[in-house]
Amino acid sequence: MAPNDSAETPGEATSTVVGRRKTARYIVPVAVAGVAAATIGLVPALASSGDPDLPKISAQELIEKIAASDEEQLSGTFKISTDLGLPLDGLAGSLVPGGEGKDGGAAAPQDKLMELTSGTHTLRVAADGPERQKLSVLGDASEYSVIHNQGEVWAYDSKSDEVYHAEAPEGRDGGEHAEKAPKGTEGAAATPKDFAEKALAAAGDTTSVTVDGTAQVAGRDAYQLLIKPKQSGSTIGSVRIAVDAENGVPLKFTLSAASGGKAVVDAGFTKVDFAKPAASTFAFTPPKGAKVTEADELETGKDERGAAQKALPGQLAELDGLAGEGGFNVIGKGWTSIAEIKSPGGKGLPEAGSDDMPAEAQGFLDALGDKVTGKFGSGTVFKTRLVNALLTDDGSVYVGAVTKDALVRAADAAAK
Repeated sequence: MAPNDSAETPGEATSTVVGRRKTARYIVPVAVAGVAAATIGLVPALASSGDPDLPKISAQELIEKIAASDEEQLSGTFKISTDLGLPLDGLAGSLVPGGEGKDGGAAAPQDKLMELTSGTHTLRVAADGPERQKLSVLGDASEYSVIHNQGEVWAYDSKSDEVYHAEAPEGRDGGEHAEKAPKGTEGAAATPKDFAEKALAAAGDTTSVTVDGTAQVAGRDAYQLLIKPKQSGSTIGSVRIAVDAENGVPLKFTLSAASGGKAVVDAGFTKVDFAKPAASTFAFTPPKGAKVTEADELETGKDERGAAQKALPGQLAELDGLAGEGGFNVIGKGWTSIAEIKSPGGKGLPEAGSDDMPAEAQGFLDALGDKVTGKFGSGTVFKTRLVNALLTDDGSVYVGAVTKDALVRAADAAAK
């Protein structure tokens, strides 16, 4: 392993460099590990097949290399594995509108890509600047593809023979090359570079950023950037980023839990080529006989989807709307930040056996939750390997990538 500078990089400098970055959002965004990304803005991975001897580089120089990277053309294959410690297979279908058990999925990206939140998946990507991108999720005997070609977005599910079509948003949302995400895929990360930028943007004075040797990823020499919390109480152990030594493109990431074990999220290229893809890569014509659904047709189903969310147990169904309206308070900073959400009416989960809490739902929640008490009263902590949430009996919610004890302390402090 080649020696490298492991001196910690000040968080202020990290944020400044990331803020200056010239970045092309060149892959159609995918809803990968949504719970983790939405809560802490991080995602992950690193697998190496050798330790190349590369010139010495400091953490600050490597961060600047990532920020300066402006590769807009590539093609390749990458794998992503997600293990949040929740039985998400099947849950996405039963609880997420448009998933399993509902009619009219129409191959819409926001519905079909929910399956990436658990298990291991292989994806094929291609990009030619901000106007042309393609991402395909490869199944055993099927393929699901999202294609952005200039002013249009197509999605095709070969298994169901369904096609989704939308117009790409006009205009750009900032920066010389940045572009709005195609309709139905807004706000989600897609590639190792997307995840790296989120991780670096979250780095501050509560973070240690070092260079931790070298690696080979997808046949390319890379430096390893290691990001770790300085604070205690976080469920995150580390984020490791493999950075292409030649062009600064993040190739692979691993988000590890503080509790150890298998990586929470592991995402990275197994093959990558930075040559211009053929124009035919982004061409798409609906197959003969395929069912084609326009995005505007799905807009009329919003009310039905809202009604489905209301059917979820108790106040949990209302949290997403509260967060979207900014109805929460952030306690602490850095890796141990906790969002405090006050639900309307000051009510917690409904009583077991009530119409709003059937026995099956209660059993599922009991399997996930731990009963806790404190100065705040009593409540239940619902756990994953990364994100934990405390729902108090008076309807307050405390959620973050922190331990159960940290949630209880936050609730106690808020009760004073």
